[in-house]
Amino acid sequence: MNKRGKLISALLAGAGLMYLLDPERGARRRALVRDKAIRARHKLSDGFGATTRDLKNRAGGRLAELRSRWRQEDVDDEILHERIRSAVGRVVSHTGAIEVDVLGGRVTLRGPVLQGELDDLLGAVGRVAGVREVTNELEVHPSVDVPPLQGGGRR
Repeated sequence: MNKRGKLISALLAGAGLMYLLDPERGARRRALVRDKAIRARHKLSDGFGATTRDLKNRAGGRLAELRSRWRQEDVDDEILHERIRSAVGRVVSHTGAIEVDVLGGRVTLRGPVLQGELDDLLGAVGRVAGVREVTNELEVHPSVDVPPLQGGGRR
């Protein structure tokens, strides 16, 4: 640091000390600085605690997800049907056009679907817990030129 920088630093440090050690208002100013430091420490501690809980919960979720992949579970067809409808709703713009039949973990998909959504749809249904087999009886269309695919879409 050059001489000018040292001089400016010394002047600022002196002004800060004068501000905090002022006989009339110095005690109040020191208390404000102390209170702000305590608040900052508490906020940092709270943030660290929240981050720790978040990471712990995410790790627990990933672990449960991994366990469920290794375990083949028998799922009631009605529950599996609802899981599949939920998955379909996340990847297809015209969910009402897709018919889902479930029997013993075997899924049959029927109805019109857009060509660009087919791979995402089949992948999403195949990843649903409890699905053993997916039969594709879908009618693939390049655009929304079919009445069931017109209007009402979310995309």
